[in-house]
Amino acid sequence: MDKKEAIRLLNNKGYKTTKRRKDILNYFANADGYRTAKELNDYMESMYEGISFDTVYRNLHLYHDLGILEATELRSEKHFRLKCGDHHHHHFICSDCGKTKNINICPMHEVENLLHDYLVEDHKFEIYGLCPVCQNAS
Repeated sequence: MDKKEAIRLLNNKGYKTTKRRKDILNYFANADGYRTAKELNDYMESMYEGISFDTVYRNLHLYHDLGILEATELRSEKHFRLKCGDHHHHHFICSDCGKTKNINICPMHEVENLLHDYLVEDHKFEIYGLCPVCQNAS
């Protein structure tokens, strides 16, 4: 999802697109991978002295609830990124830096064969490990 699409979605749902909300979108648009609420808060504090963590956190979860951001768990902490494009794919996620790489194959075809008596409503397939940069830094 790009910033224009996210702003359009906010407006269509009746939310104001304040400078702070646009700055949150800019942060995620420029981030390469998943980021934590604390990382976003640190970024916002650098521009808005005294901004409360609650304000940042509420907007973060608003964006997630509206489908602007997607989330995953890394090291027992929720991480967020802008929602990817519309085509079906999965991710490799670096457990150190949060960088992602698209995986354009889906294991669900085989899984559905194993679960032929079950109704699968959704799925999420993520692989975790270290990207080449983080491997070389170790």
